Amino acid sequence: MSISQADQSPLVSLRDVRFAYGEREVLRGIDLTVHRGQVVAIMGGSGCGKTTLLRLIGGQLRASSGAVEVEGRDLAHMPRSDLYALRRRMGMLFQFGALFTDMTVFDNVAFPLREHTTLPSGMVRDLVMMKLQAVGLRGAHALKPAELSGGMARRVALARAVALDPMLIMYDEPFAGLDPISLGVIGRLIRRLNDALGASSIMVTHDVHESLLIVDYIYFVSEGRIVAHGTPDEIRASTDPFVHQFVHAEADGPVAFHYPAPPIDGLLQGRRP
Repeated sequence: MSISQADQSPLVSLRDVRFAYGEREVLRGIDLTVHRGQVVAIMGGSGCGKTTLLRLIGGQLRASSGAVEVEGRDLAHMPRSDLYALRRRMGMLFQFGALFTDMTVFDNVAFPLREHTTLPSGMVRDLVMMKLQAVGLRGAHALKPAELSGGMARRVALARAVALDPMLIMYDEPFAGLDPISLGVIGRLIRRLNDALGASSIMVTHDVHESLLIVDYIYFVSEGRIVAHGTPDEIRASTDPFVHQFVHAEADGPVAFHYPAPPIDGLLQGRRP
């Protein structure tokens, strides 16, 4: 980052955030900070609350307790009109892209511009072509999503996510299902577009290797809590058992493979599960 983090307030700040779906508590006191210009990764096992964090930051969910602040404003106390205005300054890349299948590439990227602005059609066209040029797909503007490869579809989704030049871009598993070449291309695009827009990015991902190459900071979540965090260099050098298991994809460690259950020997002897 070119600007000292100490000289600026955080863009996103979560303080002692808790959240539950009914009786099931998902987040148990999360503290997390994202500074302007940063690319931050949130990692952890499936079901640990990573995507829920994105939905809280985006305002789709409201924390049970604690504070979720964007630009110093607590989302829980914002009028709905202000919250919607703030969300228009956020971009979201959904898992697997979530493109509109009956629209062309051009219309997919143009959708947020047409939905949220009153720009003339000529300007919309120019902006769409500029975004597609940035992800290397200007020549595919007339294609439908069914005609794209997985990597191409993800790049179109990325162009749509940054169509309104957002201050904050959130990515839900941007590397899922991609081949190694496409994965590297998407990773570099995330970093380059973040820097070019002067934005901040929050990325939920399981891909440790690619994340360590492009992010500024990483948070590890387990059982609804932040269990470790640090820069890529700090994560690589960490001796924390959870971090070591996750980074090196080891079967044995703090993260258990089996969901809690009684011993199987009793089940095999005819007892009820």
